[in-house]
Amino acid sequence: MALELRHLRYLLAVAEHGSFTRAAEDLRISQPTLSQQIKQLERTVGVQLLDRTGRTVRLTDAGTAYVHYARRALQDLAAAERAVLDVADLSRGALRLAMTPTFTAYLIGPLAEELHTRHPGITLDVKEMTQDRMESALLADELDLGIAFSGSHLPGISGTDLFTEALSLVVGPRHPHAGRTDPLPVRELAAYPLALLSDDFATRGHIDAHFTRHNVRPRIAVQANSITALTEIVQRTPLATVLPDAVTRDHARLHPIPLDPALAPRTVTLLRRENAYQSAAARAFTALARHWANTAGPADRRG
Repeated sequence: MALELRHLRYLLAVAEHGSFTRAAEDLRISQPTLSQQIKQLERTVGVQLLDRTGRTVRLTDAGTAYVHYARRALQDLAAAERAVLDVADLSRGALRLAMTPTFTAYLIGPLAEELHTRHPGITLDVKEMTQDRMESALLADELDLGIAFSGSHLPGISGTDLFTEALSLVVGPRHPHAGRTDPLPVRELAAYPLALLSDDFATRGHIDAHFTRHNVRPRIAVQANSITALTEIVQRTPLATVLPDAVTRDHARLHPIPLDPALAPRTVTLLRRENAYQSAAARAFTALARHWANTAGPADRRG
């Protein structure tokens, strides 16, 4: 019997779930049908791919080797299908983009605006995720591009630097230092209650490291896993937060105050999988992101 693509997808589903029942539910087929299809695949390749003797279904050694190439084959086929559908004049197309959470507060809006203005036929699929998950998704061909920070990346991931992001103390009109323009000594933060991102954010780790380095123990009144929540809280209370300067650009009631010493800036990077097919939409987005960073970008801040 000839090998069919559905056989590969079924095998990957069983390997992922460790169960014929859960894989069948995910694939929306009956369990007997799934079992029969896997047996057909094993007869075709002439080797047992799954160990069904335990409480969970596991790949055999041969199955582990086979799945590695099966997954790659499906990824290459998906890339080939996108290449066929790719339109060089950008009258249509699709882009799968991810970014770390802080960028949704100030970056996705301008970039999506630029993309839609120039290429309204491009469909944009945006996801928010951690950098580790983003790089894994790029390697798995689940994304075309990701926006995160420079540094060490997983093998097979390369980056194009866009701009440098600066973080400052951000206050609203009810804060005692509202309107201040000169730097605030970081040691004085101990006197003011703060609203900060929760510790599952990489940005929070960056902030905590700065406080620790300068022996500051801030009084944290609010923790939130939403930047929108933080900006709303800061605008309506005397609490301050620490966020990228650029977040304040579209908020008239938010004011950035530089800290002394300043937090180390971070380089924002556009990530992609090395040697992956780059669609016309991905190439166009890369070009407009670099152009935006070099012109309007986060350097265009209110004083």
